[in-house]
Amino acid sequence: MFAVIKTGGKQYRVAANDLLKVEKLAGNPGDIIEFSQVLAVGNGDQATIGTPLVVGATVTAEVVEQGRHATVIAFKKRRRQNSRRTRGHRQHETTVRIDEILTDGAKPSKKKAAKADAAPKAETPKAEAKAEAAPKPQAIADIAPKAPAKSAKPEAKSAAKATPKAADYTDDISLIGGVGPVLKKKLEAAGYGSLASIAALKADDIAKLDADLKLGGRIERDEWIEQAKELIAGKPPRAKADKEAAAKAEKE
Repeated sequence: MFAVIKTGGKQYRVAANDLLKVEKLAGNPGDIIEFSQVLAVGNGDQATIGTPLVVGATVTAEVVEQGRHATVIAFKKRRRQNSRRTRGHRQHETTVRIDEILTDGAKPSKKKAAKADAAPKAETPKAEAKAEAAPKPQAIADIAPKAPAKSAKPEAKSAAKATPKAADYTDDISLIGGVGPVLKKKLEAAGYGSLASIAALKADDIAKLDADLKLGGRIERDEWIEQAKELIAGKPPRAKADKEAAAKAEKE
């Protein structure tokens, strides 16, 4: 038995136990998902064509993994202009295994439904344990009401000691070499307006910023992450340090 489904703007001919790579879908490995847009269902020489969908037909599949497609290189050159541009793109995709092809409004088998129900069942004991553990701190607070007043002093002292550490550096991403006023506004609009957010960038975030802001690999080339970590540690900006080193060299 086979079916033709539509997902991510594309059509696929599938059968049971087929491995299929489709446009990214929400879900974790092991989750069961349903494709409700079934365009055709067939068994041997007989086939039912939808208008546009087959009524009561669904296809269930299990998420195998979340990944990305191979890199696609886009190269552009303008002759006699000394202009060349190379960009890479990796499309997100989801690998699924087709489980069942259901018709006439049939529901998934109990075994498949049990996988989706396993997560809430595992969470219920933890939630009950937390609910039982919650009253204990209240009982202690009722017995010793003076404890919060004493503990407030060390908390105030620790907060006072922590404030100078936070003020040791200026949280300004324009101190990073290569980040000007225009680029600073773009990064703030993208949600990266602090040094901590720049220092915490990962490979996926870097690739997304390169594609959205057309940076052309400047994050890794100019070492933005390392510069942000140095600024957080209280070190002077690299541009200032380079100027001081150049001034010393001229004097010598």
